[in-house]
Amino acid sequence: MLLIPAIDLKEGRCVRLKQGLMEQATVFSDSPAEMALHWRNQGARRLHLVDLNGAFAGVPQNFPAIKEILAAVAKDIPVQLGGGIRDLGTIEKYLDLGLTDVIIGTAAVKNPEFVREACKAFPGQIIVGLDAKDGMVAIDGWATVTEHHVVDLAKRFEDDGVNSIIYTDIGRDGMMSGVNIEATVKLAQSVNIPIIASGGLTNLDDIRALCAVEKEGVSGAITGRAIYEGSINFAQAQKLADSLA
Repeated sequence: MLLIPAIDLKEGRCVRLKQGLMEQATVFSDSPAEMALHWRNQGARRLHLVDLNGAFAGVPQNFPAIKEILAAVAKDIPVQLGGGIRDLGTIEKYLDLGLTDVIIGTAAVKNPEFVREACKAFPGQIIVGLDAKDGMVAIDGWATVTEHHVVDLAKRFEDDGVNSIIYTDIGRDGMMSGVNIEATVKLAQSVNIPIIASGGLTNLDDIRALCAVEKEGVSGAITGRAIYEGSINFAQAQKLADSLA
């Protein structure tokens, strides 16, 4: 089970939100690049970046901070990014900069054909991000809940060539309320694409619970507030996950 530290970017700073609400942002660092180096030094094997402003605006908004992060760590570990990625030109720009994988979220819901085009243009480097509230997919920085059920939508991408799906339970994100294991497993069992869990990771019990369902197709977990506030020691958590593999 791969644990992936999240660096959420708002106006060039590293923050965490509660349930995706921009007004509920806690600033954890004014230097996202230093934070990236910190997690690398703690043993992270991959980083997860989110351009929060970009997710709302629909175009990249934190490019300078992203560029600094990639300059600091991309030579050492893979880095994935989501938020405001709505066209092939943006994907190419980020990949040329050193990004390993690009996450398509809102655009995947509004225009599923775009995912297929992106997978053809950049094989093996496209991740779909599906964020759901009570099983229904949300878009535009979680501001709009659609009528698409997350399982039904995920199945549409099975033959496109996406390398994984990040599934975020919005109701739990940043709330330190535990991972929605049941919904995550249901999604993993419904598709042949590896699922990365996101939202609610709180303590080592969550790590154990995720490791117990890894064989169902849950390949990793993104962790944010818990490692910033200290309820999870990242290095200890990854060591635990490795021991349970």
